[in-house]
Amino acid sequence: MSALLIIAVLAVAAWLLRRRGAKLPGPTPLPVLGSLHLLGRHESPFQAFTELAKTYGDVFGLQLGGSRCLVVSSLERIREVLNQNGKFFGGRPDFLRFHQLFAGDRNNSLALCDWSNLQLRRRNLARRHCGPKAHTDNFARIGRVAAFEAVELVDALRTRARAAAGALDVKPLLMRAAMNMFAGYMCHARFDPDHDADFVRIVDHFDEIFWEINQGYAVDFLPWLAPFYSKHMAKLSTWASDIRAFILSRIVEQREAELDPDAPERDFLDGLLRVLRDDPTVDRNTIIFMLEDFLGGHSSVGNLVMLALAAVARDPAVGRRVRAEIDAATRGRRPVALADRPALPYTEATILECLRYASSPIVPHVATEDAVVAGLPVEKGTVVFINNYELNTSPAYWSEPDKFDPARFLERTRTRARRNSQCDSGMESDGERAEPRPERRPSRAERRPSAADERETYAVRRNIPHFLPFSIGKRTCIGQTLVTTMSFVMFANVVAEFEVGAEDAASLRQRPACAALPRETFRLHMLPRKR
Repeated sequence: MSALLIIAVLAVAAWLLRRRGAKLPGPTPLPVLGSLHLLGRHESPFQAFTELAKTYGDVFGLQLGGSRCLVVSSLERIREVLNQNGKFFGGRPDFLRFHQLFAGDRNNSLALCDWSNLQLRRRNLARRHCGPKAHTDNFARIGRVAAFEAVELVDALRTRARAAAGALDVKPLLMRAAMNMFAGYMCHARFDPDHDADFVRIVDHFDEIFWEINQGYAVDFLPWLAPFYSKHMAKLSTWASDIRAFILSRIVEQREAELDPDAPERDFLDGLLRVLRDDPTVDRNTIIFMLEDFLGGHSSVGNLVMLALAAVARDPAVGRRVRAEIDAATRGRRPVALADRPALPYTEATILECLRYASSPIVPHVATEDAVVAGLPVEKGTVVFINNYELNTSPAYWSEPDKFDPARFLERTRTRARRNSQCDSGMESDGERAEPRPERRPSRAERRPSAADERETYAVRRNIPHFLPFSIGKRTCIGQTLVTTMSFVMFANVVAEFEVGAEDAASLRQRPACAALPRETFRLHMLPRKR
């Protein structure tokens, strides 16, 4: 018996030694709170993570309340977590707020659910419509819908600018236009923002929820505080229920009543309803929640455009360069279209520069089984924070990272200048038809472009390895094409038609590493341009 006791003691001691040796670097936690107090010293928790990384390295552990956490900051380690070991980190945290937003079960959401076969099916179902490739019919339809709503938005802004004595509350108009973009593209539905009170209320709910998901609360890590958050949780549940009822009654049920099973599939909603009809394993609620999730993506567009307009108001030189680029492309005679994007690199770069400052992973990952990162053990259930803020603001990756400079996303290119069309078509300079010339293979010297044949232009730098605004790996944002295209069209058309300013540019602040603004935020002066 004593021998068994000795063996048991030795086994426990060995286990404790292994645990001690395997301990992640990181600050010593306080009882109950863990290291939550360290996050409260900064405007954004990601600023705190970056500061702590200076002491504990690119990978360190953190105890937040009752949750074991891991913070990963460097590009190499982020790729290790999301790409190389993505199968181990496909979970999401079990925050009470997330359950409230999706009828008591966060797994109803594509963004907040744990990875599963259902999640894979949902992503595959959505990919063709929500992440279309360029040159496809769906991509072209994004451009048409976005351009139409952008023109409607410009008209609404112009009407209000004429009537206003001062700054305008611009954000609600942006959010309603963005929602109509998503509804038009995904559902062939459109709502009147001036006369549809239910639509306006639902857009406001979506905006509140987007702000909510971009925040952190003590109750996320100290769930025993839930009784003190009961009113807050009830408010989240009410917003979500209202949104779901609106989508069901105003979009889904109307489409179901008119759905022609033999007609070609028109949009995302058609695809969802046909899967519901043909696949008995698909639940009706799955379809409703998917549509809600993707329509909610409009909040990203509206908030991003608001941030971009604030950037133009803070730095008028940026606005002047954007307008000059747009005027050269459109000659001031037509709205900006998605097809203009290659000719407007600085305009697109302005949006990317806003993303650089604002983007951060909205929802942390969770280890679904024991794993290893940078040679350090990570236990199942560990909450993993991907610190994009470090990638987006470090001098190791960016020159003068504190400066707002869209040009950092541009690269010089050289293109062949177009030759005189008359000469190319066999016409002499006086307009007379020339005799056909015998074909001759040009010499090597003739084939080499001369300085006169080339001109220097700019293009957007793509595939910057350390710029990951939509994450990487199997949980990459599937709606990023919708966000980038629609925000470009909306922003470009507004800046083309208005001088954007503010009474106090210094007041146009946003929280670092936060892509959301409060529903009630700063106002902007919108002065219609003389075209």
